[in-house]
Amino acid sequence: KVHSQNSGNSTSSTPSRKPQSSAPKVRKSVSSRIHEAVKAIALCHNVTPVYESRAGVSGETEYAEVDQDFSDENRTYQASSPDEVTLVQWTESVGLTLVNRDLTSMQLKTPGGHILTYYILQIFPFTSESKRMGIIVRDESSGEITFYMKGADVAMSTIVQYNDWLEEECGNMAREGLRTLVVAKKSLTEEQYQDFESRYNQAKLSIHDRNLKVAAVVESLEREMELLCLTGVEDQLQADVRPTLEMLRNAGIKIWMLTGDKLETATCIAKSSHLVSRTQDIHIFRPVTTRGEAHLELNAFRRKHDCALVISGDSLEVCLKYYEHEFVELACQCPAVVCCRCSPTQKAHIVKLLQHHTGKRTCAIGDGGNDVSMIQAADCGIGIEGKEGKQASLAADFSITQFKHIGRLLMVHGRNSYKRSAALGQFVMHRGLIISTMQAVFSSVFYFASVPLYQGFLMVGYATIYTMFPVFSLVLDQDVKPEMALLYPELYKDLTKGRSLSFKTFLIWVLISIYQGGILMYGALLLFESEFVHVVAISFTALILTELLMVALTIRTWHWLMVVAEFLSLGCYVASLAFLNEYFG
Repeated sequence: KVHSQNSGNSTSSTPSRKPQSSAPKVRKSVSSRIHEAVKAIALCHNVTPVYESRAGVSGETEYAEVDQDFSDENRTYQASSPDEVTLVQWTESVGLTLVNRDLTSMQLKTPGGHILTYYILQIFPFTSESKRMGIIVRDESSGEITFYMKGADVAMSTIVQYNDWLEEECGNMAREGLRTLVVAKKSLTEEQYQDFESRYNQAKLSIHDRNLKVAAVVESLEREMELLCLTGVEDQLQADVRPTLEMLRNAGIKIWMLTGDKLETATCIAKSSHLVSRTQDIHIFRPVTTRGEAHLELNAFRRKHDCALVISGDSLEVCLKYYEHEFVELACQCPAVVCCRCSPTQKAHIVKLLQHHTGKRTCAIGDGGNDVSMIQAADCGIGIEGKEGKQASLAADFSITQFKHIGRLLMVHGRNSYKRSAALGQFVMHRGLIISTMQAVFSSVFYFASVPLYQGFLMVGYATIYTMFPVFSLVLDQDVKPEMALLYPELYKDLTKGRSLSFKTFLIWVLISIYQGGILMYGALLLFESEFVHVVAISFTALILTELLMVALTIRTWHWLMVVAEFLSLGCYVASLAFLNEYFG
């Protein structure tokens, strides 16, 4: 077994090679088998090399897919999956370099500098259902046609020839937290390929069940393939993942990990990220296929207390089919849940289940195209821009560049947004209700005569320049500093009780508005009975001062813009008194 490691930013690869005889009679040498394996990895992918060349006149960077220079310094690889790029970079490090690719051909450069050209005859892209991808190429020099395929071990184990090491090695790599791929090949004669091509083209022209027929034709090739090697790619954790998860747990947020990785890989990542602590018990849900098995396994799980749950997508589907409510109820009591081998649709289904059964708000975080459906199904979607592209961040409500930024996004910005929105909403309501109460009191004193208390510009000014700036300056208020909110995530947990905005706070603000409006109006009428002609000016001035004072008393942390807003509003009112003689009589 040959190990090699190639680090690229946050991703490193550890492809593993194990010799495998192609036929019982003729045993290939170790070097030829390793050469075949490296060549398969260098050919079976969707990676395109791009060459960067500096334009001397414009100074702009230009990208060209074809550059006869094939210089190593200017070459970068582009692909939808960072794992594929890592594997191609590894083949480059051992001497077989992908130097050019277009729609119909690929060119590899050997350590001796020779260029090998392969014509691309067919490509079968990776899908979440098939869990594998394939490519048929023709060697220009020899004319040999070869079908290469790589995919997840669960999909490939039934396709490759019998062997006694694949399952064991996959388990070993998965326990190290590596994402494994099985690589295999099959040599085709010209007649075999022509027969396949005619059937494949005929299937693609079918009107009914086209996808099924195409898949059936491809599967006819996927038999008794020669196992070449097993690759393992390490997806390194980003910086500060562990403290961020700890912070979210302390904030009262339950964390579920939904992944397409193997069970062993998912368990390893859950432990290394401290989603599951080293001392915590883990209940691995055994594979179930029938209702009876699911019932027995759920009963065994029910007897466990305070342990993390790890379950595969297939078992999850069976449990949700027969015991949906019971499973969700038990899973929600776990400190952490890991769902492995999940398809994108399953991820979205789990999010909707949690929303339906718990009634709680859900937040989905992902960084790849297979997380898009989950992100869109959640109440709040957070996309991380990463090596897997921008699909997740474009589909999400919020986009971040590092996982660690989730802490500040929720603990600081999320908490402040909730607090400020609650205060602003209640003040806007208070501002409207207090003047309505004063009008009601004024009308009731005069036998409900339809006489407006404030007319014309007074009403417009009250809703705009006299009170608008201080009320809307509340969006700058914060009860604790960002550093304190991050240091004590338990403050975020208090928000789940809904104390800042509830029926109780709504009724309190209604009563405050009615009380203040009544006092202002009755006070003006009783205390200044002899000055009744000036009751409009007296009550309106008292109303403006009350509103400004209420905002000042509510503010917890003064911002310089808040001070400006208060004095600006007061200054506008005092300055406008010279023009309000006609309203104040």
